[in-house]
Amino acid sequence: MKYPIEIACIIDDDDMYVNLITKVLDMKNLVKNLLIFKNGKEALDYFVGALKKLEERKIPQVILLDLNMPIMNGWQFLNSLSEYNFPELKNATLYIVSSSINPSDIERSKSINLVKDFLIKPVTIDQLSEIFIDTSV
Repeated sequence: MKYPIEIACIIDDDDMYVNLITKVLDMKNLVKNLLIFKNGKEALDYFVGALKKLEERKIPQVILLDLNMPIMNGWQFLNSLSEYNFPELKNATLYIVSSSINPSDIERSKSINLVKDFLIKPVTIDQLSEIFIDTSV
């Protein structure tokens, strides 16, 4: 089977949201491999491991990042990630997916080059399809 995206990741501590998104991605055959991280620290460790090539790790093509998480939130993840040189991230598309409707969060996201867009939860099936199909083109 041909998938529009080879590898994607969700960085979010909300199990219900993660399960829902996973089911939609599976149902629509939008991604072959899905990585799930419960907080920014877990995700950052994965990305740093990929950078150091400690293991064969691929950088996801699509990253869905929540802002409000324990241990390391989305903003901290983005700040920490910016401290490393990840040339592979040029091929990644990162979306902040948050329940925050705070205009300052939306504006702040626009100032970060890596962030493609700010999506407010709940994300629709159409939005997910658009993200995964547009990114693969």
